[in-house]
Amino acid sequence: MSDFSGNSNHPNASVGRYPNATIVAHLKACQKIAVDHARELFDSFEAALEGKLSDFVAKAKSNEEARQLQDTVRGVRNTSSELSRRFVGYLGEGFVKFKSKQLNTRTGDEKYRRDMLSLVDDEDLEETIALSSVAHRADETFGEPLWFLNQRLAVLNDGQKVDEANNPVSPLQFCEALRKAMSILPLSTKAKVIAYKVFDRALSDKLGGVLDDINHYLRKQDILPNLRYVGVGEPGALPQFAKFDEAIENLTENTQQRSVAESRVVTMPDRNLPPEQYQGRLVEAIRTLQNHITGAPATTSQSVSPPPAANGGGGPVYSNHQLVSALQGLQIQALSATGGLANASAAEYSAAIPQTISIVGQQLAAQLKEEAEDGQLDPVDMHTIDLVGMLFEYMLSDDQLPDSIKAILSYLHTPFLKVAFVDSSFFEKTEHPARLLLNSLAEAGTRWVSNDGTSQYEIYSKIKETVSRVLEDFDNDVRLFAELLLDFSSYVKKIARRQDLMEKRAMEKVQGEEKLREVKVQVNKEIRSRTDGKELPSAVLLLLLQPWSDYMAFLLLRYGDESESWKKALTAVDDILWSIEAKDDSGDKARQMELSDDLLEVIEGGFETIGYDQSKGKKLIEALVSLQKMAMQSKKVQPAPAPMRDKLETEAAAKAGHQEEPTQKATPDEEKMVENLKMIEFGTWFEFEGGKRLKVAWYNSKTMHYMLVDQMGKKVAMKSGLELARGMLAGTARVIAGSTKPFFERALENIFQNLNARAEAIKSEASDG
Repeated sequence: MSDFSGNSNHPNASVGRYPNATIVAHLKACQKIAVDHARELFDSFEAALEGKLSDFVAKAKSNEEARQLQDTVRGVRNTSSELSRRFVGYLGEGFVKFKSKQLNTRTGDEKYRRDMLSLVDDEDLEETIALSSVAHRADETFGEPLWFLNQRLAVLNDGQKVDEANNPVSPLQFCEALRKAMSILPLSTKAKVIAYKVFDRALSDKLGGVLDDINHYLRKQDILPNLRYVGVGEPGALPQFAKFDEAIENLTENTQQRSVAESRVVTMPDRNLPPEQYQGRLVEAIRTLQNHITGAPATTSQSVSPPPAANGGGGPVYSNHQLVSALQGLQIQALSATGGLANASAAEYSAAIPQTISIVGQQLAAQLKEEAEDGQLDPVDMHTIDLVGMLFEYMLSDDQLPDSIKAILSYLHTPFLKVAFVDSSFFEKTEHPARLLLNSLAEAGTRWVSNDGTSQYEIYSKIKETVSRVLEDFDNDVRLFAELLLDFSSYVKKIARRQDLMEKRAMEKVQGEEKLREVKVQVNKEIRSRTDGKELPSAVLLLLLQPWSDYMAFLLLRYGDESESWKKALTAVDDILWSIEAKDDSGDKARQMELSDDLLEVIEGGFETIGYDQSKGKKLIEALVSLQKMAMQSKKVQPAPAPMRDKLETEAAAKAGHQEEPTQKATPDEEKMVENLKMIEFGTWFEFEGGKRLKVAWYNSKTMHYMLVDQMGKKVAMKSGLELARGMLAGTARVIAGSTKPFFERALENIFQNLNARAEAIKSEASDG
């Protein structure tokens, strides 16, 4: 579980009324309360889930359905500790994200409604709806304690509003923690729905205790100790709410005023706003910063050098028609520049030089001077040119985009600048087709193109074709972008589904192989723990390390290590080893006489179960009977020669998938990196030496083996956590800093931060002057 040492939006020693250290202490205490309750909640949920699934097994309408549900029961049981660890870990992580203002969990259903390019299938939507229903019911049931907690946590959140999306113990966070934890199991839709219904009951039973204990702790710490909850319609309801809201508003205003005075010219918009509002506020804030910077030294981005802006004197202002006409000429030049790379591969394009943003500004100035030599730019137009330039500057520095994608998309700078002048809603509408197209092109390039020059599903050619269409066909009609968006998103959906299917199959195969390997390792360990240090004949070693190990692996896979069949097979190993020991005592001989027939029957039954070769099985049993007779005669058996024993044990270890221990012990830095990798999300991309990109599709939490797939969804490698850690520390592997945010939103945030820093520098210089 992460700690609270990450960077905060407020680096000062104190925030609002409380020092930072006090806030951290309070959050850690709340985190411990939540985690302790979460373990109990999950244990209760797991026990109830096994019972409910068993009921459904008994009522199954077909053998196949019963088998699937039985597999689910075993899966839950076998991964019990890991599921609990993940559930608790994800919930605890919410407090860390809350402290750093990064907690913003959404149910997903609103996202699907607004995202016209969503690749979500019906099963994912059904899962989302089921979890959303659980969260909504709990919100209604625990409305009062949740309201209390939201207000108290707001005090620890700079006075900023706290709701279900950023309250680390809201019902939504419990549901999301469960969804992430359960993702390691290949559950059917029916099994998921059953699980979520059981979780609904467990959450309603336990959540009240979590909320009450945290509220009690915060109240004792004198955080809004006299807060009163008055229901709607009760006498005094409005004054009570108004009074508290006013207090929070004052706290927020004071904090923000101090924050602006100390570190910022313009405050960052609230990330909890819906995406449309959030991006709109970002654009407003950027416009404000641009106006603030205007007139100060270095008024524009260093990358853009258009003509001077109008300031109340001088020549005429360039018209919108003149600007668009000049950009049309630059667009033709861009098309000509990309023509020489029409047949280039992704590798060749990655070596190509992207369009330089500053050169576009110089070319625009030259074109405009042909229209009117003494003309000037309107300040608003100047800001638009600057903003589009910064958008593409960010693209060229975006770590997620491969170099070849940066190169080809850079040539969209001119047509997108023209879009900004042709359609004033370009920066205002999050659903503008040109913005959505740019988001899709960037996302597809990140997903299916590598920095080693490879491209999957011909996606690079499709991106190149789309860019060429924009450069060639875009005059002043933005409907072209809607047409290209529809075509490109349709293409992407098809290949995404193909990839997801291939990746799912690869994951299921590896999960089966890993499970079998775990079982074989466990069997080999059980056998070796009983045979090591004992002098044993070849026939017994062969019997135990080959057919009997296979039989035990079958039992462990089918019935688990708590089954009677498994315990009986283990007892048989002990009985075989005891039966060949020389017997001097009459009691031992009598016991062996009673044991012999039953033991041979168990062995024959095991051989028959796994379909072992009858002639080979008969020889092994005859050899065992012969050895037992020698033992009854008090004769010591002849041990296997050392080379033969080594060979048999080595073959058994190899068959079990035994891997040699690393020759070098992990360093403290490597151990720390391995621990960090344990919390890595499925879907995380790595870039390896040479530019190859591979994704973590799944990992085995017991063995810490990571399944890496390529951009087609094919399994490429299984790497240990230590291998990945050493690669990352050596610089031969790195995590590509992923983000679920669309490209355009990331760009706006980056532009805002850069402009804010520049505005603050200007402000500081003015103060010093």
